[in-house]
Amino acid sequence: QVQLVESGGGLVQPGGSLRLSCAASGFTFSNYVMYWYRQAPGKERERVGYITSGGGSTDYADSVKGRFTISRDNAKNTVYLQMNSLKSEDTAVYYCYAPTSGGYWGQGTQVTVSS
Repeated sequence: QVQLVESGGGLVQPGGSLRLSCAASGFTFSNYVMYWYRQAPGKERERVGYITSGGGSTDYADSVKGRFTISRDNAKNTVYLQMNSLKSEDTAVYYCYAPTSGGYWGQGTQVTVSS
């Protein structure tokens, strides 16, 4: 069955960096665009960005453009979210999403940006 497992979240000070990982299994990872989303307390889930199946193209929400980078390693069935220059408003649970068989979400990983 499809599984997505995020990791790498934690507490970081403003201006700091984190790298999130999403390990995928149960489907042909290299065939699919992969997405990162986030949901802050009391807010709707927001798309952070995506990366195409081969990794040749990415797109980002305006709120993270220039600070976040999505990459993938198809040999490892893993997608990454590198987050730099973190701000308090980046505090959220971060999810990866695979648009396969109706769509699957990971369990999420908490990112807290606070001094």
